[in-house]
Order: sequence, then C-alpha cells, then structure tokens
Amino acid sequence: MNDGVVDLLVIGAGISGLGMARMAKSRGVDPLVVEAGSHIGGAIDSHRFRTERGSYWAELGGHTCYNSYGNLLQLLQESSQLDRLVAKRKLRYSMQIGNRLTSIPSQLKFIELLGVLPRLWRSKKEGRSVREYFGGIIGRQNFQRVLGPALDAVVCQPAAEFPADALFRKKPRRKEIMRSYTGAEGLQSFVDGIASGLQIRTQSPVTGVERNGAHYQIRLQGGETIEASRLALAVAPDVAAKLLAAPLPEVAARIAEIEMADIISQAVLLRSDQVSTPLLAGIIGRDDDFYSVVSRDPVADEHYRAFTFHFRPDRRDEAARLARICQVLGVSEGDILASVTRQNRLPALRLGHAERVGQIDRALRGHSLAITGNWFSGVSIEDSLVRTHDECQRLLGGD
Repeated sequence: MNDGVVDLLVIGAGISGLGMARMAKSRGVDPLVVEAGSHIGGAIDSHRFRTERGSYWAELGGHTCYNSYGNLLQLLQESSQLDRLVAKRKLRYSMQIGNRLTSIPSQLKFIELLGVLPRLWRSKKEGRSVREYFGGIIGRQNFQRVLGPALDAVVCQPAAEFPADALFRKKPRRKEIMRSYTGAEGLQSFVDGIASGLQIRTQSPVTGVERNGAHYQIRLQGGETIEASRLALAVAPDVAAKLLAAPLPEVAARIAEIEMADIISQAVLLRSDQVSTPLLAGIIGRDDDFYSVVSRDPVADEHYRAFTFHFRPDRRDEAARLARICQVLGVSEGDILASVTRQNRLPALRLGHAERVGQIDRALRGHSLAITGNWFSGVSIEDSLVRTHDECQRLLGGD
C-alpha cells in the first residue's frame, strides 16, 4: 500500500480470488481481499459436523481435485501443503432410477455404442453443444439414459446446452502426485492454507466501483471507500456486471448475458452401521429431484458416513428433500445424526460463450483490471485457477 492506495484489491474470496491474491503476493504485490460474506472459499465449503468422536467433514460444494490441477498444486506447494495431501480411494458411481440403485453400465444400449471410436475421432467439440457432441458419439438413447444425467451431475444443472468444449479439457498430469486427493479437513484445508498470510476482510460487500484518475475507487456497504491502483473481480457474473456498469459498461453488458443456475445442496451425517448402501463415490440421479449425490466414502471412516445431495431448485421443500434422502439411502429420519443445507450458484454456460469471453478480454486490454472466476473456460477448480493465472500474468507480468 502506498499513500493509502492498495496495490491490488481483490473482490471475492473464493478459490479464484484467493488464488489471484496468492499469485500476486508471490510477485511482490501486496493484495487486499474483500469478501461479502463470512465464508472464504466460495463454492468450496467443507462442512465440519461435530460428533462425539470429534470433527467429521463433508463437502457442500466443490469436491474433486486431480494431479492434473497444476495451478492448484503450485498454490499448495507455496503454502506448504503439498506433503499433506490425503489420497481418495477409487470407488464407483451408481445411478438412481426411481427407488432403485443400479450400475451405470447396466443402463447402456450397447448396440448404439457400436462404432463409437470412429465417431469420436471424427467429432469436433468447437461450436457444438453437449447434446450435439456427446449424443452424436454414443447415440441418442445412451445420452438420454446415461451420459446426459451423468453430465448434469458434473455441472449440477441441465448440461445439454452447455458448450461441449467447456467440459473435460485435457491438462498435463504430475505423475509424482496421487491421482485424486483432498485435505485433512476436506478441500477447506486447502483454502485455509492458501489464505494464510493474506489480508482478507470478510462481511465487506462492495456496492460500487468507479474509475478515479489512475486509480479505482471501491465503495463498501456502510460508506467506506478504498482506493486501489489495480483491481481484480473474482465474483459471479451477475455481480461483476453490476459492479462494472459505471467504469466499463461495454464489458458489463457482455457479462450480464451469462446466466446463473441455482442448486440446493444438503448433506446428512449417519453412523456407518446404519447405512446398507454399498461404499460408492456418488450417485447420479436420472429423472429425479437431485442431480447427484457426493459420498464421503472415498476418504474412509469406520464410524461415520456422509452424503451430500445436490437438488434441483424449487422442486422440494426441506422436509420433502429429507424424505427423498431417506428413501435413496434406505434409512429413517431418526437415523440421521445431523443435516446441513447450503444454496449454491453456478454459471450456466451456452454456445457462443467463448466468443463472449473473447469480447470481454479484448475490452480489458490496457486496463489495470482483471476478471476471473469459474465462468470463463469451465466450472472446475483448476479451470478457475487457469483463468486466474492468465489474468494475474496480464495484470502484473511474470511467470
């Protein structure tokens, strides 16, 4: 900070914003992060249930990290966490059809799969929706019965109109790192470690952004203002559009075109001996009120099990959601030791998104302002950090 002016102000303390702050700090820049709520981590939220045996975590949002997540691994290395990774054992996903839990292969129409490889080699993702690309490869029935619901589960919203090239981007793997991992207290462990040493102000909603000469003037709820020489927005697109309406209206207009999807995530804790459901990575819902169920089973515990259901919005109230959870898991409501609910929001990407991002990037050239988040190239943790790395490099230079 020089003469009361912040070197870099980051709005949003999700993984994108924290990543931006940590990357900036490694380049010798002193960042300040402001977060509207009390939680840091954004869509990463490892809830810690209190049990008679201590804390037991379950993921309410993001839950998957792989050895292809190079930017995340770099942040973990810089925050001295790389030697504390917890391996996740490989378990299968199952599919819920009505009140029946079944294997995914049993739902495939194998005749439709004939000739998959030639179609795969000929097919191009660019300019095609998920339905067009993947449905063309595996067949219409297999897409409707299996792959469509599976991709809905991946993005926790109807995925058919998603741009196909926004999913499953290939990334180089670090072979010395275990393939799939988490932290000692879930992914929140990573967030807390990355945030350590950063200046973060929670419960500080930003109400406006203006350009003031060579600086940005940021207004906080309550009337406080902060001057910053550089600014990074790591917030949802609707929030970013509102904040940029005054300083960059053309950018705000493009961002405002991006839709959002709501998800209701509900996690339940049970004793292991109360659940007969076999150990699994998760459950894909087909024509159900939930997109997916994420299990804590990949990190073994002999005493407890937890399951997080990602429900479609406006379909069931809390009592009805709990009843459906009990049906799927084959337990009674009295068996549930604890339950917690969180409202999640994710971007709903559509065809033409890459062109829109290109327009945004061209309009940002020459500005000391960066925009990042999970709504540029994909919704995964690493997709978010790839964007963050690129924006940090544009804004501050360096590797």
